[in-house]
Amino acid sequence: MERQTGSRAGKDHLQAIKNIGENLFIVILAFYPLRHVQWGLDLMDTGYNYANYTYMGTEHMDPMWLFSTWLSNAAGHLFTKLPGGGTLVGMNIYTGLFVSLLAVLCYLFCTKKLNIRPWAAFLGEMAAVSLCWCPTALLYNYMTYTLFTGCVILLYYGLTKEKKGYLIAAGVCLGANVLVRFSNLPEAAMILTVWFYDFLWAKEEKQGNRKKSGNIQKPENTQKPGGFWKKMLNDTGWCLLGYLAALLVLLGMIHIRYGIREYASGIFRLFAMTDTATDYRAVDMVRNMLHDYTENFYWLIRMGVFLAVGMALALFAGLLKVKGRAAMVVKRIVQAACIVLAALMAGWLYYRDGEGIRVPFCTLDFCDYASMRRPGILFLMLTMFIAAIRIFHPKSRKEDRLLGSMLVLVIFLTSIGSNNRTYPSINNLFIAAPYTLQACFAFLFRYRDKKISRVTIPVFPVKCVLSAFLIICCIQFTGFGLKFAFAEAAGVRDLSAGVSNNEILKNVKMSEEKARWMSSVTAYVKENGLQGQEVILYGTPLTLAIPSLSYYLQMPAAFNPWINLPSYSFEVMEADLHELGEKTPVILLENASALYAEGGRSALTEAGMNESVAEAVAGDKKLQLILSFMDQHGYVQTFRNEKFSIYQCETD
Repeated sequence: MERQTGSRAGKDHLQAIKNIGENLFIVILAFYPLRHVQWGLDLMDTGYNYANYTYMGTEHMDPMWLFSTWLSNAAGHLFTKLPGGGTLVGMNIYTGLFVSLLAVLCYLFCTKKLNIRPWAAFLGEMAAVSLCWCPTALLYNYMTYTLFTGCVILLYYGLTKEKKGYLIAAGVCLGANVLVRFSNLPEAAMILTVWFYDFLWAKEEKQGNRKKSGNIQKPENTQKPGGFWKKMLNDTGWCLLGYLAALLVLLGMIHIRYGIREYASGIFRLFAMTDTATDYRAVDMVRNMLHDYTENFYWLIRMGVFLAVGMALALFAGLLKVKGRAAMVVKRIVQAACIVLAALMAGWLYYRDGEGIRVPFCTLDFCDYASMRRPGILFLMLTMFIAAIRIFHPKSRKEDRLLGSMLVLVIFLTSIGSNNRTYPSINNLFIAAPYTLQACFAFLFRYRDKKISRVTIPVFPVKCVLSAFLIICCIQFTGFGLKFAFAEAAGVRDLSAGVSNNEILKNVKMSEEKARWMSSVTAYVKENGLQGQEVILYGTPLTLAIPSLSYYLQMPAAFNPWINLPSYSFEVMEADLHELGEKTPVILLENASALYAEGGRSALTEAGMNESVAEAVAGDKKLQLILSFMDQHGYVQTFRNEKFSIYQCETD
C-alpha cells in the first residue's frame, strides 16, 4: 500500500511539473509577440494604418481601402479609443495581442486536439511568432490570419466531432474575413476540405458495413444510398449558413453607416485597381508565389546532391559482406561521413550565392529578410511534403488527411490577395510549424531503416540532412525573431534615440537621424497650431512614401494619406483634388519632391540623387498634379529640415 501511495505521489509530482511547464509556455507565447513594441519608426505602413484607424471614414480615407478592409479598420478605430490608444506603443501592444492570441490558441489546439507534444508545439509557435515580419499595425493581415486559423480549428472540430455548431462558426469566420480584407474571398476554397473529409467518411462507412456483412461481394446492410451526398450537402449548408449570416450582418452595418452604394462603389474601384497596380492581378499573384517555390528548387536540388552522396555511401556499406565488430566499424564510419556531409551542406548554404539568384540561401544579418526568406520557403515546402504524405498514405486516418489538406490550402491561400509573394504564408505558420516539427522529430527519433525486397533503405543520411536543415531554421528563425523590426519594408538597425516633444511617439526607439527629423517637424507643427488640420503628404517615387506623418503629427489626410500607392490612380487623385474646391490643406513633401518643386530636375542632379530616382521624380504625374495645385493656390514653403518640407497657402 505504501509503495502504491508513493508511486501515485510521484506521478502527481510529475504532472504538477508538467502543468507548470505548459503554463510557462503559454505565458511566454502571450508576451513574446510584444517584444518589439517600442522598436523603430516606420514612415510607411505602420503609421499609415494607424492614421486610417484614427481618422476612419470617407472624409480622410480612400473609400476603396476603407471598404475593402472595413472590419480591420473598425477594430483599429476601437483600439484608438482605449487607454494608451493615442500612442504608437499603445497601438503596437493592442495590435500585437492578435499574434499573442494566435500563438496561444494554436498551441492549445495542437496539444489538446492534435496530440502534439507540448515542447514541440511550443517550439513551433515560437518559430511562427519569430517569422512574423509584417508589422502588427496591418490588422487586415493579422485579423485575416486569426479568423482563417479559427476557421481551420472549427472545421476540424466540426467535422471530426460531427457538430453543426462548429461548422456554422467556421462559416462565420470566413464570412467575416471578407470584410476584414475583400481579397480573402478565395478562402471559401476551404469548403474543398469539407468535401474531401465527407468523401473519406463515406468511404470508411462503406468499408465498415462490408466488414460487418461478412460478404465483400454482396454486402448486406450497406451504407444507405446517397450517404456521401447527404452528408456533404448538410455540412456545406451549415458552413454556408454561417458564411452568409456574417456577410449579411456586417454588410447591414456598413449600409446603416455609409450606404450600400458607397460600399459597392469602393469595391468596384478595387477591381479596377489592377490597371495601375499590376502585381495585384490574380494571375500575377499566383505566378509570383509559384516563382518563389520553383526558384528555391535551386537549393533543394543541391541539398539533394549531399543527400545522394550519403545514401550512396550507406548503400555501398550495406553491400559489403562484413560481420561482427567490422560491421559496426563500417557503420560508424558511414555515419560519421554522413554527419560531415550534412555539416558541409550547412556551410555551403551559408556561404554560397546561387547563380542568377540575388541573395544567398541565408545570411547572419538578422535585420534583413535574406536571413529567413529561403529557409522559410523551404520550410513551407517541407510542410506541404509532409502533408501530402499524410493525405495519400493508405494507412493514414481520415483526421490526419483532413488536417494535411487544410494546411496545404492555408499555405496556398494565405498568399492569394497579396502582392508579397510567399511572405504572407511564412507569416502564418501557427499550426503548420508545430505540425511540421512534430513530424520531423518523430522521423528523427523513431523511424528506422526500411527493407524493400532484399534491399535495406538507410534513413540515417536523410536524418543528417534534415537535422542540419532544422538547425539552420532554428538559428535563422530565432535570430530574425530577436533582431528584426519592420521599417520602410526593411529591418531597423539603429535604436539609439527617441523623440521627446511628440506624444504619439513617446517611448519609441529610433535612429538619431529620424529623431532629429521628427523633433523639428513636430516642433513646427505644434508652434503653428497645425495639429488637427488636413494635410496632403507626398514622398519620393520609387524609394519612400511618408503616409505615417498623418498619424505621427496628428494631421488627418485631406483625402488619402498614401498618395504614392500605384493602386491610387492618377484619375482618382485628380478628382479628389478637384473636390477640395477652395480648401487649401497643408502640403508636406519629402525632400526629393521638395527639391524638384523648387529647382526642377537640375536641383535633383546637384543634390547627387540617383539617376533612376531623379528620373522617376521628374516624370511623376502625381507630383506634377500636386505642384500645379500649389501654383494655382499660391503655396509657399514655410518649413524645411533635412527630410521634410511644409507648404502653406499664403492667404491662410
